[in-house]
Amino acid sequence: MLKHRGFPSRLPSTDYQFTIRRPNPRGVTEIIRRERYNDRKPADRRADAGFMKALWEQFGDEPFERGNLDAGRLSWLFGREVVAAEDPFDPSSYDALLKIEEAVARSSFPEAFEEDDW
Repeated sequence: MLKHRGFPSRLPSTDYQFTIRRPNPRGVTEIIRRERYNDRKPADRRADAGFMKALWEQFGDEPFERGNLDAGRLSWLFGREVVAAEDPFDPSSYDALLKIEEAVARSSFPEAFEEDDW
């Protein structure tokens, strides 16, 4: 499992996790598409935006390996802002390649692409 050095482990001052420390001994957690409903808590929305900002700063528009990125956090963005970068795609692999759909991500999380540090 690739560990993304320099990637934040969580949203600052919260328990919203962005990375995992070690592979799951019971198997790799599958990335699924989770629906984001309008009634989500503001803290959950900030976590999504913070994760998108970290992804963009680390990888930009280049494909990236899932590695130690948290499957739960990726699942909130998967199928919209983050998509598979390979075919066939294995959602249960730490080696799976993903990429950011920049136009969709900028539309969904404009604050994540602002130059100012939040």
